[in-house]
Amino acid sequence: MRAPRLGSRSYAGTVTGGESAGAAAARLTGCAVTGERPLSGAVTEVTLAGGQLVVVKGDEAPGAVRAEAAGLRWLADAGTVRIPAVRGLDEHWLVTDLVHTGPPSARAAVRFGRDLAALHASGAPAFGAPPPGGPTDAYIGLAPMRNVPAADWPNWYAGQRVLPYLRRAVDAGTLRPAEATVVEEVCERLPQLAGPAEPPARLHGDLWNGNVLWGADGHVRLIDPAAHGGHRETDLAMLRLFGCPHLSEVLDGYQEAAPLAPGWTDRIGLHQLFPLLVHVVQFGRGYAEQALSAARTALTG
Repeated sequence: MRAPRLGSRSYAGTVTGGESAGAAAARLTGCAVTGERPLSGAVTEVTLAGGQLVVVKGDEAPGAVRAEAAGLRWLADAGTVRIPAVRGLDEHWLVTDLVHTGPPSARAAVRFGRDLAALHASGAPAFGAPPPGGPTDAYIGLAPMRNVPAADWPNWYAGQRVLPYLRRAVDAGTLRPAEATVVEEVCERLPQLAGPAEPPARLHGDLWNGNVLWGADGHVRLIDPAAHGGHRETDLAMLRLFGCPHLSEVLDGYQEAAPLAPGWTDRIGLHQLFPLLVHVVQFGRGYAEQALSAARTALTG
């Protein structure tokens, strides 16, 4: 099933005060703007004087820009996977370098897998830890996502990721209470289902194919993070959830750099539960059976 795009709210190129993306870029970078090209309702390609191309995103959700910018910088600080540089931001606007894209390749995929393993290995202070300077109340795409540090991954994942969205889905009538029991059983059994304990990894957090840009120079760039400290298998499960070019090569590169714990493929459904429940809440009943199937798979392996 294809993923609806989670990342960009639509504001027709303006946010608070009616400022345009081009005007925001000029103000935040200190450079004159010579051109603008809308990419989506909230994302604009802007040409700065001298020919530099940047991407300007508008967002009115409280803390959303700060969370995304903090995530981009935290991921970039690891010096592993390439991340577009942040050129300017305020409460409503984010300016980053434009990524010149090219076709995916197996060679780039293997390199990406190795770099992703190194990114995860750069670590985080705790499960649920936000990036430095990032807010506790962040987002995964359009959906609220709280980052409250915890020492234990199974209880943190159940309590701060899965159960809040399960309750929202049931309260909205998108999932029936009888259906929710299988997800609740997964949460109860998480300490047994989670596999060997691992240290907190530095996660992108929303690693679906739309946030993986295959650069024209042969290097992958990652955009639109929901960065936090988490379990490294979560990013890999998200890559698999909606498909990724050359995924087998990505995994080969990853395993070469940092082998995954035995049985990791049996835990894919467990790690997909959170994004699937987010989709149930955001986009409706169409994702309910997929979420329930992931829960059943997590229980049976």
